Amino acid sequence: MPAFNEEIFGPVAVVTTFSTDDEAVALANNTDYGLSAAVISKDVARAMAIGDRIHAGLIHINDQTVNDGVTNPFGGVGASGNGMSIGGPANWELFTDWQWVTVKSAPPAYPF
Repeated sequence: MPAFNEEIFGPVAVVTTFSTDDEAVALANNTDYGLSAAVISKDVARAMAIGDRIHAGLIHINDQTVNDGVTNPFGGVGASGNGMSIGGPANWELFTDWQWVTVKSAPPAYPF
């Protein structure tokens, strides 16, 4: 479906099943895009290990990009990439990839 394979900006949640962590990572990385991704789990160490393997400019562990101030390098990879040109001293090392990672012990109740 297009919403699974394309970058959609709007209130859309694509849900699919997977059997293993490896399959989940493969599904997440099976795209030309990579702006932001989230891993929700009771096991923070497992979620961080999965997040470390996902190709995205922003990785959230038990969180999402909501009401975040852009004070850190912000941008994606692949077709979502902007070279991390927004926020902070980005682009000073041409071949360095920045990644924003947030971690919470449990997901908060949205909306606020």
